[in-house]
Amino acid sequence: MPNPVVHFEIGCINTEAQQKFYGTLFDWEIIPTSEEWNYGLVQHSESGIGGGISDSGEDPPRAMVSFYVQVDDLQAYLDRAVSLGGTQVLPPMDMDVNGSQFAFAGFIDPEGNYVGLFKPAQG
Repeated sequence: MPNPVVHFEIGCINTEAQQKFYGTLFDWEIIPTSEEWNYGLVQHSESGIGGGISDSGEDPPRAMVSFYVQVDDLQAYLDRAVSLGGTQVLPPMDMDVNGSQFAFAGFIDPEGNYVGLFKPAQG
């Protein structure tokens, strides 16, 4: 892919609650970096990208983002998201797109953002 995703941002209405939600759900370390925007920097890992969770910067504030997170067990993370206040909207589905096999699922977070979960095929 010539233009890979290298950063994401989640604009929030209740930033503190959203930072807690995502930090708890995915065990992300979120480091405060800006009081003005209530910006929390999500640290990247060897296999993933970093990003930010902050006030939306909109007046009035609104929730905005969409992204996919790679996990090892789609249903376990859907269940965890629901237990933290999210809503499952797409059950795990196996896909084969041009010979690339994977599975995905999705939920809506407490502020209405769609979040996809991704699992590559085994083997």
